[in-house]
Amino acid sequence: MKRLSLDCKATVIIGDYSRGGNTRGNNQAQDHDMGSTQKYIPCGIVDEDSGQLYLNFGSSYKTSDFIVDTIEQWWLTLSDQERQTTKTIQLKVDNGPECSGVRTQFLSRMVDFAQRINTTIQLLYYPPYHSKYNPIERCWGILEQHWNGSKLVDVSTMIAWAQSMTWKGIKPIIHLSTSLYSKGISLSEQQMKIVEMSLDRNPELPKWDLLIHP
Repeated sequence: MKRLSLDCKATVIIGDYSRGGNTRGNNQAQDHDMGSTQKYIPCGIVDEDSGQLYLNFGSSYKTSDFIVDTIEQWWLTLSDQERQTTKTIQLKVDNGPECSGVRTQFLSRMVDFAQRINTTIQLLYYPPYHSKYNPIERCWGILEQHWNGSKLVDVSTMIAWAQSMTWKGIKPIIHLSTSLYSKGISLSEQQMKIVEMSLDRNPELPKWDLLIHP
């Protein structure tokens, strides 16, 4: 079993902006967002057993498709042996609107993914105001401390800082996404009935504990 923790971090604005924290040398910068068009959304996955952190920086919107694409990209980083021997993926997620237990597009994409890789996926959700207990949150804290006060003046600088951090002594695997995503994609009630056939919802926690059978 792969025990994973997933979450997206606050948007990172690229440019000559002050980000607070300890400064390094001459670090004068703008203190307001002056209309920067370059903004990146970090989506992270941490393997709770190995400590390997995977970070995907998206240049579009935070959507269900972006999150599932991040999971699929993470899967491709595994060795052939790891993919063949992984029979279950346990994924801890907060209950954000893009990936909740009732978000139709997210569940549809996850069902499709489980079927393609022939692997059972368990979705475990944290209740409202408890996402701070999600292990990935500690990784975000380390990243913030690592690039604390630095000016992320361009994409290369952002990626270089992310690549040089460590979590449990391991450097993260970094991916930069250039895919464009559309907001508001959802399934009809009839389409969702087909998706639900592959979902096994815990009768006591139907929105918080879901099994996806391939």
